[in-house]
Amino acid sequence: MQSGLPKVLHRVGGQPLLAHVLAAARALEPARICVVYGDGGEAVPARFAGADLVWIRQAEQRGTGHAVMQALPALDPASMVLVLYGDMPRIGSDTLRRLLAAAQDGLAILAAEYPEPSYGRIVRDKAGRVQKIVEQRDATPEQLAIREVNLGLLATSARNLSNWLARVGNDNSQQEHYLTDVIALAAADGVEIAAVRPADIGEMAGVNSKRELAALERTMQREQAERLLDAGVTLADPARIDVRGTLVCGRDVSIDVNCLFEGGVELGDGVEIGANCILRNMRIAAGTRIAPFCHLEGADVGERCVIGPYARIRPGTTLAEDVHIGNFVEVKNAQIGAASKANHLAYLGDSTIGRNVNVGAGTITCNYDGANKHRTVIEDDVHIGSDTQLVAPVTVRKGATIGAGATITREVPAGGLTVSQRRQVTVPGWKRPQKKKG
Repeated sequence: MQSGLPKVLHRVGGQPLLAHVLAAARALEPARICVVYGDGGEAVPARFAGADLVWIRQAEQRGTGHAVMQALPALDPASMVLVLYGDMPRIGSDTLRRLLAAAQDGLAILAAEYPEPSYGRIVRDKAGRVQKIVEQRDATPEQLAIREVNLGLLATSARNLSNWLARVGNDNSQQEHYLTDVIALAAADGVEIAAVRPADIGEMAGVNSKRELAALERTMQREQAERLLDAGVTLADPARIDVRGTLVCGRDVSIDVNCLFEGGVELGDGVEIGANCILRNMRIAAGTRIAPFCHLEGADVGERCVIGPYARIRPGTTLAEDVHIGNFVEVKNAQIGAASKANHLAYLGDSTIGRNVNVGAGTITCNYDGANKHRTVIEDDVHIGSDTQLVAPVTVRKGATIGAGATITREVPAGGLTVSQRRQVTVPGWKRPQKKKG
C-alpha cells in the first residue's frame, strides 16, 4: 500500500476495509470474532471496539496457516470456524452462511472459475473430489492450466482445524505455513470437502494496492448509485455521487452532481440537494431544498426549509419547518423555530431562536468568552437589524426589534426598539495609517 497505515485501516465506502468484513461476520451472530493482526499493527485493535472481538497478535508473519494457528487457543474445540480475510470488504453474509452450511459435514472452501486465474488451483481426482490446493507459485504447468481456483475462505470445525494445522509444514517456495495445505490433509483423512461458489464473484475483490483500493471504491459507489436509481432517486450524474455510509431517501428526491454523504443520512420526500454539497449524519424532512455548496453535519432539518448556497449547519442544530438559512450563514448547536430566517452572512451558535424571527446580515452570537460557551435566547417575532452582536448569555424578548449595528449585552425587553449606536461624528485632520517602509 506504500503507507504507514495498516492495510485493513485504509477506507473504502467511508469505512476501514476491516469494518466491512466485521459487519458481514456479525450478521452471522457468531459467539466470538478473533482478529489476528501483525506485528506493528497495534493501530488496528485501537480503531475498533466490541465485546465480541478477540485480538490476537501474530508477532511473526509465517503464512496464513500460522496466522490461524494463533487463534486456535481462543476457540471452543466443538465450535464451527469460519476463516475470513480483513482485506475483502465486499464479502456478503449470504455467501458466508452457505459456506458454513456446506461445512457441517466436514470442510467447505469458497471457489470459482476464472478464464485467466492467478489464485491457488483446486486439484480434483477423477471422481471430481477435491484433493488439494496448489498455490500458483508452486504449481506445475499442468496445474496452472486448471481454471477452478480457491478464493481463500474456508469453514470447518475448530477440532479439525487444530488437527490439520498441527501437521502443516512449510516445504514451499515461500517457506510459509499455508492454510490451504489443510485441504490435502482433510482429503487424506477422508473428510468431505465442498467447493461453494460465491453469490457474486465481485464479493471476492481484495485490496493490495492504492490502485486496487481506488478501483474498489468506484465499484462500490457505482453499486450505491444503481440502488438509489432503482429506488426512484433522481441523480444528475450517477458517476458523481459518493455515499460513504448509509443514505435513505423518500420519494421524488433529487441529488445534483458531486455530492458526498457520510455516516447515516435520511432525506424525506421531495428533498432537493444541490451540487457540491456534503451531508454527514443528517436527517432532512420532506420538501426541503439544499442549494449548492452547503456543508451540513449532525443536525435535524424540518420540512420545507431552504438552506444555502454556501451555508454551514453544524452538530446539535435543529431547524423547524419553513426555516431559511442563507448564503454564508453558519449555525451551530442551535434550535431555530418555524418560519425564522437568517438569509445572509450570520453566525448563530449556542442559540435558542423562536418562531418568525428575522436575523439581519452580519449578525453574530458572541457565545465564547475565552473559556466557556454561553447561550443566546431569542423569542418569537423578533427582528434583528444588520451587523448586530449578541453577547451571550443574553435574552431578546418576544416581539423586540434591534436596530442595525447594535451590541447587545443585556436583556432586550419585549415589543420595543433597542439601539446602541453612538452619534455619527467626523474627526477633523485624521490621517489614515500608512504601512511602514522596510
